[in-house]
Amino acid sequence: RMETECNPMELSNNAGFEEDSDYRDFEGTDVKDMRLEAEAVVNDVLFAVSNMFVSKTLPCAEDVAYINVETRERNRYCLELTEAGLRVVAYDFDQTDDRLQTPYHETVYSLLDSLSPAYREVFGNALLQRLEALKKDSQS
Repeated sequence: RMETECNPMELSNNAGFEEDSDYRDFEGTDVKDMRLEAEAVVNDVLFAVSNMFVSKTLPCAEDVAYINVETRERNRYCLELTEAGLRVVAYDFDQTDDRLQTPYHETVYSLLDSLSPAYREVFGNALLQRLEALKKDSQS
């Protein structure tokens, strides 16, 4: 999920924007905060992996965040999230390896699909269950 609900550019045109404390953190920013984006990515797919969390030791910035993921196969990865997408930057938590030249993936789904057959199965089953539930709802 690479989109956010809040477009900071729209907020800056808002009259009374300074007074609204909920938006104070967005003042003057014209790029997404990648830590928030990373949290959203984790929340989207946590159910389909063994462990996943935003790195607390690698630096997060407006343009980059790092996510640690352990697949159901027990493989560990450190992912880099930027505007270009997500890519593996190390084969362990909280690491980066400049020698790794891994491709960027537009979505976390695509990246995990390429790394973890168990993710693919769990995610596919969840999708099927949702479709079955929708089908039942539409028939009642």
